[in-house]
Amino acid sequence: MKPMGALPPEFAVQSGALLIAGRSADDWAAQAGDTPLFVYDLAIVAARIARFRAAMPAIDLHYAIKANPHADLLTAIAPLVDGLDVASSGELAKALIVKPAASISFAGPGKRDDELTAAITAGATLNVESEGEAARAFAIGDRLGVAPRMAVRVNPDIELRGSGMRMGGRASPFGVDAVRAAALVKAIVDTGADWRGFHIYAGSQALDPGAIIETQAATIALAARLADETGAAPPLVNLGGGFGVPYFAGDVALDIEGVGAALADALASRPAILTDTRFAIELGRWLVAEAGVYLTRVIDIKQSQGETFVIVDGGLNHQLAASGNFGTVVRRNYPIAVAARMGGNATDTVSVVGPLCTPLDRLGDKIALPTVEVGDLIAIFMAGAYGASASPSAFLGHPPAIEIVTAP
Repeated sequence: MKPMGALPPEFAVQSGALLIAGRSADDWAAQAGDTPLFVYDLAIVAARIARFRAAMPAIDLHYAIKANPHADLLTAIAPLVDGLDVASSGELAKALIVKPAASISFAGPGKRDDELTAAITAGATLNVESEGEAARAFAIGDRLGVAPRMAVRVNPDIELRGSGMRMGGRASPFGVDAVRAAALVKAIVDTGADWRGFHIYAGSQALDPGAIIETQAATIALAARLADETGAAPPLVNLGGGFGVPYFAGDVALDIEGVGAALADALASRPAILTDTRFAIELGRWLVAEAGVYLTRVIDIKQSQGETFVIVDGGLNHQLAASGNFGTVVRRNYPIAVAARMGGNATDTVSVVGPLCTPLDRLGDKIALPTVEVGDLIAIFMAGAYGASASPSAFLGHPPAIEIVTAP
């Protein structure tokens, strides 16, 4: 038997039939008309946002829509946050439906000219990742007769310790090296573009509050140093995010109240050049991961050489991350339950596998569950981020998963 992660707090106390937003998993499956499906509980998202606001009242909150760009979810989240961060023209188009362009920023190391044109035309902020990208944006702005809104994404000379994906402190396709950032800012200002500040992102999926506190303090110091070098105060410093969520056994939920208190102290003593600068934190998975449940139905149970396989109708084509094929080095189990028997005694050791013709399609590896029967719904938690949109839905021609957003 192998361990699996703990259920999110809203589900951990349940027994009997799984309830999502007050309705049973079977009800949601009946509403969808088929399985597999994702159900996103907006009340959980709203609670995460409220918790952030209480912990960091002086910080702007941006939602990184790459975590989950579902249209109904974006519509619900947009009025609750200060900005949306996008990474493609497709995401930009979705963001513009629910938020004014001035509240949208566009990052990504490979923006095409048509994407730059779309962002400049709309009035979104470009998080510029290189001198070459800046030159292309200047030329496009001249052609359009529009002063581009431009922030400089900085590849910091620091890294976020313990993060799942480190994006600073090393050679990187993301952002301009810190030693060159001030010169690029001066070029932006001299060209007449609308300089909007810095975007400094050191890593993601960190659960160590000490590491985040240390990185945020270093980021503020870096922003002040760059501001001194440019001779201009940045209107906004996006501190990145990096807030992790506890997917696996042994993970401990992040103490954001402690992070918020330390950040308030750091900002209270920030250098004078940053006195009028606003600060933002960009979050994706921390806001939505725990709100999502992936429901997939058992279509067969079989034995092979002493091992029991529970075969379900969804797999890595919808939930690549839960299968362990989305950036994790060692495959570990997401929290999983039999939806009809929440809190039941775990009597059987089984592997939950999908319908795809690949041994990679394993959603639960030798986990302990209550007795499973054909027709049961299996619930995979922590499914609100990097699920449907981050998975190879076209693989082997299976239909996409249904997605449902609950009422707020």
